[in-house]
Amino acid sequence: MSDMKIGAYICKGCGLGERLDCDELATIAQRDGKAQVVKTHEFLCSAEGVKQIQDDIDNEGVNRVVIGACSRRAKTEAFRFDNVVLVRANLREGVIWIRPDEDDMRETTQEMAADYIRMSCAEAKHSTPPASAQEKGSNETVLVVGGGISGMTAAIEAARAGYPVILVEKTGQLGGYAAKMWKDVPMHAPYKDPVDTPVAKLVAQIEGNDRIKVHLNSTISRTSGAPGRFSVDISTESGSTATENVGAIIQASGATPYDASQLPELGYGKCKDVVDRAELEQLAIEANGGPIKRPSDGKEVQKVVFVQCAGQRSDKEGHLNYCSGDCCLTSIKQAMYFKDQNPDIETTILFDDLRTPGAPGEDFYRSGQDKMVTFRKGKVSEVVAGGNPVVKFKDLILDEDAEEEADLVVLATGMVPNSGVDIEEVPQNEPGEWEVDVNSILNLTYRQGKDLPHLKYGFNDSHFICFPYETRRTGIYTCGPVRRPMDTQQAIDDATGSALKAIQAIENAKVGRAAHPRSGDLSYPSFRKEGCTQCKRCTVECPFGAIDEDENRYPQFNESRCRRCGTCMGACPVRVISFENYSVDTVGQAIKNCEIPEEWDEKPRILVLACENDAYPALDMAGQQGKHYSQWARVIPVRCLGSVNTIWVTDALNSGYDGVVLMGCQKGENYQCHFVKGSEMAAYRMSKVDDTLETLNLEKERVETYEVAITDIDRAPKLINDMAETIEKIGMSPFKF
Repeated sequence: MSDMKIGAYICKGCGLGERLDCDELATIAQRDGKAQVVKTHEFLCSAEGVKQIQDDIDNEGVNRVVIGACSRRAKTEAFRFDNVVLVRANLREGVIWIRPDEDDMRETTQEMAADYIRMSCAEAKHSTPPASAQEKGSNETVLVVGGGISGMTAAIEAARAGYPVILVEKTGQLGGYAAKMWKDVPMHAPYKDPVDTPVAKLVAQIEGNDRIKVHLNSTISRTSGAPGRFSVDISTESGSTATENVGAIIQASGATPYDASQLPELGYGKCKDVVDRAELEQLAIEANGGPIKRPSDGKEVQKVVFVQCAGQRSDKEGHLNYCSGDCCLTSIKQAMYFKDQNPDIETTILFDDLRTPGAPGEDFYRSGQDKMVTFRKGKVSEVVAGGNPVVKFKDLILDEDAEEEADLVVLATGMVPNSGVDIEEVPQNEPGEWEVDVNSILNLTYRQGKDLPHLKYGFNDSHFICFPYETRRTGIYTCGPVRRPMDTQQAIDDATGSALKAIQAIENAKVGRAAHPRSGDLSYPSFRKEGCTQCKRCTVECPFGAIDEDENRYPQFNESRCRRCGTCMGACPVRVISFENYSVDTVGQAIKNCEIPEEWDEKPRILVLACENDAYPALDMAGQQGKHYSQWARVIPVRCLGSVNTIWVTDALNSGYDGVVLMGCQKGENYQCHFVKGSEMAAYRMSKVDDTLETLNLEKERVETYEVAITDIDRAPKLINDMAETIEKIGMSPFKF
């Protein structure tokens, strides 16, 4: 630590000089913060101000920079210095903008600023400039698993960008489900008629691209490694296996049509002339533009009824709870198969709700009406098998029971994702133990399971709100119907996005940078093996499968899989896991270096640990909009609430803080946590903090955990003010004595 040199720079711009005594803050940085170089500047973000800092780094040996100015979220390009620790004391959004500009408030406003300077200097003192990662990966090849529309598109887009691609398809031909379709919903205006599927065009592009290597009749039997250096075993039906090294993986394993045999009440399996939508496509292919004939006797169909939501949007056992998204458009398209061949054929679509999402939407629906397709709002209860199937339903417009006899009944069944085994159902791999699972897509050797985690209804989990395509396994991306229900156009768009994400992962891995959402972060976790108790909490709680175990059951960090969220650090009960610039010490020392007034001063202190992705920006924006919160609050941004170690809460209370507020992202099925499980893990840990408070003889109201969205600009400050009111009611902490 002898070569440590802290430089503290206080800005007077943006009103800071008018609201704060910046010279006093400089004195505090030198006296309390032990900064060796301390300077003030009229506009620190100006070219002159930035040059002043850079000159001190180059000529004075400053390697820890503390900037007392605007929020860490502002002026990020200006305040970017290589190979130094950089800490931002938020004096603008976090102090002068959230406090009224009144004479009787100046003292406490100055105290807030002074504390942030002390806390930032303490953080800098206990940080180390992050070194570049040690586990760089240099492989640029993109592996695409699945040769359907989404898989072929992803392969083509990655190859167009100049990256070699390996495409693995388990069947003997490319095209997936779309290859079994007669026509597709139009993807371009005027959205009037069914069009040829893009399969032939995509296959031709694949075959004509020397950057793309295709493995047919093949599956993935083993996947190990990390971004930039994955090792993948590709096995064929004949039993041969080839090992390929790749930089990133795109899982485009698609979906399987719902098994209509689970719908006997709709006549499937009882009557040959009740088919699902995939079987109708086959009948249309056989007709090749001519009359479509029904399966039972080859009679030309003169009347057809489509039953929407067959086995979908239903909580009955064996049914799908969700809407598969493309079924209504598909039924309109298939009704046109009949109308385009013979306008006199009666075609009726029975629906409860008609949904036509995407660009074709309303135009394609109107085209169906123009072709005299009948749309009838009705809820089907039964399809009776007989000479001709009879559809019984409740007419929801006339509010009466009705029935339709038809030559052919088509069930608009949904799609089931080919997402592999779920980690909730398959036990974790034991260290050193591994075997192929025929139901797995990727057969990962990860300690956390063989496939990507599932979210709801079996679809692979990807952060659909903030980071689509991204999964909980760094460097592995999903696209197409394995991620969510979608039609062809959506699958193409999805695949393009996933290809770009895969390329980003490869480029990050080359230089050892973190991937999203802390893209570019060079820090990575390390741990003191001698202090580890082998409790496995870091392994189990890591949202991204970044931690395996060695043969002695010690954690084994896979650096380039890590997203730098710090959840492992928050999970560790013995506090042996840390990052160079974010650790139990950096935050802990910031907490302890806030000046705690004596009890008789009647100046409470409230610690706020705020997620840097949602809660902290919400507080920043509150300041920008002139919304005020308590002068007693001291806000520390954390990478994720999952990184919060309970020792921070205990230390804060022992140090004399009167209350602690934790602000994280929404958890659960519609999670908004940028690190997926961090907020959930934090909520679980904090649910046990009541025991700690009881041990300390403190009221449980002194610690509160909230879910805060980035849009909670009014609510976030109110939560802090609510804690201030609570402290006023229950009194200040007895630990101030």
